[in-house]
Amino acid sequence: MRPLLGLSNAIDLLNQKLGDVCNFLILAACVVSAGNAMIRYAFGYSSNAWLELQWYMFAVVIMFGASYTFKRNEHVRVEILYLMLSERGQLWLDLIGTLCFLIPSCLLLAYLSWPFFMQAYSVGEISSNAGGLIRWPIKFVIPAGFVMLALQGVSEVIKRMAALQGYVVIDAKYERPTQ
Repeated sequence: MRPLLGLSNAIDLLNQKLGDVCNFLILAACVVSAGNAMIRYAFGYSSNAWLELQWYMFAVVIMFGASYTFKRNEHVRVEILYLMLSERGQLWLDLIGTLCFLIPSCLLLAYLSWPFFMQAYSVGEISSNAGGLIRWPIKFVIPAGFVMLALQGVSEVIKRMAALQGYVVIDAKYERPTQ
């Protein structure tokens, strides 16, 4: 179980770093938006690239923020049934839901969105707007975001399995309690 918990910690660390990037991108998107509006009204100048940059930052925040949110256990959950279960029941429900629904769905969506990215990459797709940005990097974020969410699902499965085997969280790491 220790090697799996090490893998889980590595996935958690990666998604924590992505979450930190997303937190910065929220601020950056606000600055770009305010700056673009000020320049447009003060100097009568605007650029589609700045507008598209805002959209790109927002897309990164949504796609990579999902795995960060899942890592922090702050995702939306229908808790009517969940709260009535014992702690062990909650662990089993999380485990089954993640294994049967989250991971397969994310992997399917990553698989289905890969050709969307590859087609844009192969033709060097750029925005049809004057002064627009290249499109393939942001289209890569779609499959990458789903892969990161699936990986965080793997991490959560490992942690739920560890908890079911009696491991407890000590200093944000799972440890087998001394008996």
